[in-house]
Amino acid sequence: MAKISPENHSVVVRFAGDSGDGVQLLGAQFAESTALAGADFSTFPDFPAEIRAPVGTTFGVSAFQINLGARRISTAGDQPDVLVAFNPAALKVNLPLLPKGAVIIINTDAFTERNLAKAHMTADPRETGELDDFQVIEIGVSTQTQEAVKPHGLSKSDAEQCKNFWALGAILWMFGRDRDPIVKWAQNKFAKKPPEILAGNLAALDAGHAYAETAELSAEIPQFVIGEAPMEKGVYRSITGAEAISLGLAAAGELADKEIVFCGYPITPASSILHHLSRMGEYGVATFQAEDEIAAACAAIGASYGGKIGVTSSSGPGIALKTEAIGLAMATELPLVIVNSQRGGPSTGLPTKTEQSDLYQAVYGRNADAPMPVIAASSPGDCFDAAIEATRAAIRHMTPVFLLTDGYIANAAGPWALPDMDDYEPIKTNPAPAPVEGGDDPSLELKKAIWKRDEKSLGRPWVYPGMEGLAHRIGGLEKDIETGDISYDPANHQAMGEMRAKKVASVADFIPDQEVEQGPEKGPLAVVGWGSTHGAIWRAVNVANAEGLNVAQIHLRWLNPLPKNLADLLAGYDRILLPEMNMGQCATLLRDKLGLEVVQLNKVSGQPFKIVEILDAIRENIPGAKQAAE
Repeated sequence: MAKISPENHSVVVRFAGDSGDGVQLLGAQFAESTALAGADFSTFPDFPAEIRAPVGTTFGVSAFQINLGARRISTAGDQPDVLVAFNPAALKVNLPLLPKGAVIIINTDAFTERNLAKAHMTADPRETGELDDFQVIEIGVSTQTQEAVKPHGLSKSDAEQCKNFWALGAILWMFGRDRDPIVKWAQNKFAKKPPEILAGNLAALDAGHAYAETAELSAEIPQFVIGEAPMEKGVYRSITGAEAISLGLAAAGELADKEIVFCGYPITPASSILHHLSRMGEYGVATFQAEDEIAAACAAIGASYGGKIGVTSSSGPGIALKTEAIGLAMATELPLVIVNSQRGGPSTGLPTKTEQSDLYQAVYGRNADAPMPVIAASSPGDCFDAAIEATRAAIRHMTPVFLLTDGYIANAAGPWALPDMDDYEPIKTNPAPAPVEGGDDPSLELKKAIWKRDEKSLGRPWVYPGMEGLAHRIGGLEKDIETGDISYDPANHQAMGEMRAKKVASVADFIPDQEVEQGPEKGPLAVVGWGSTHGAIWRAVNVANAEGLNVAQIHLRWLNPLPKNLADLLAGYDRILLPEMNMGQCATLLRDKLGLEVVQLNKVSGQPFKIVEILDAIRENIPGAKQAAE
């Protein structure tokens, strides 16, 4: 058998089939086995938009891609080295993604005339020469599975559902992974199912592993040997962006000694946050599923008014519905964290596909002059720290804060080192004033004390019902800047507008200066990014510098306000390249705030950037680099 084990080797594996084939479970469990083996990895679950499309159709193909290696892995990979296709539609959709020489494992049982017709294939690709450039392994996965589970008395449909475990067993052998953790997981997963379900799935797992090890497969297919990646010491776990945000919010509540109240409404791809937080009641988290997006936002504001940390979440269409309520949070000067898991748009758009489509919405998308702090997470693990930072800013400045993520990092997984919470500073609240007694007008003095803003953060004291002697009024009407009373005075409105702008600008006084992540601090080109483009940019710049191109990577975390030193930092480069998954929203923001011209690299296909797309753009923007590469 062939073994591939060069130093720092990495392999991209993609599983594809119908939504009911268990592709996501198969991929997730293979990712867990990879994490336990100490390799670095990054995943990309690629869901169809339909909840359950007609079986065997191309638009119903679900896929899960994982890039694993013994080096730093920053993306789910550009091209799969191994494709496991459960039916013709899965092969048709994913074949264009494969490089020559890739391994394709085909479930031959699914290649019937009927299924070929459903995939709009006029002929079997195994007979047309379309697959001649690939290493094709044909296995009757369904037949093998049915045979393996026969002793356990499963129905034909239940037996068919075990084929993902059969494929998992084969893949575990290919990569030398241990089955024991999968067995333990399955025992817990199927604990409440009839015992034959567990027995059948484990039998399929063992059968797939045995087939790969002993049959003709082992002579045809390489067994990939992926060593441990060089990571910092620590305890690691696999985590998705949605999980990390949930844990980060719970941690922020602990750091602030406040209960988190999460109010949401189901929407793809943000619903996972509600699901995860609903299981964290023992950690001081309360969840509320409202009847609509507006109610969810208003309930979160009510929680903050009551002295809890109000949090709400949605995606672009839902954020649009929450907009008026977000303005209310700003007018009342209450802390509110809004998580936007961005997806393809506009309108309903591409519910299951990723995009960085809502930066305009976060920075500018409210009536009147209503500035808000905006922070973006850059990876699944980074969502933990980003959630804490967003909460800290909301409480310090007493303002709503946008936390931007997207469908890619919300669903993708990677290794995450468990943090030492002693390394995190407590989140301090602006203390409530003491009740005012005596004086010429105690009522007036009390109002002024309640609305006296901190000199640096301009955050007001967090005063809420139940605090003796501190009853006060809030609302959406403009208020007097000193007393909080309703005011229609022109000069006061001017002062309030300026105060709101200064409050958001003051966030820059509390965040770190922008740093260069890799490459020179001055040079011919800096690649500037934000959010989930981080991994693809990191690898592209890493490769470019290995080619001697002298490129820098600068990744923005805070998008409003921008770091104070950003303009001076970017002035040190001849050209700025900005890849983003929209039509140039961050580029417009930099032109607006800094008067800076940038070279745009825009992608709105619903798919994350490939490394090669950014690398090609880097070469095109450094004189002579493209010709040298050719």
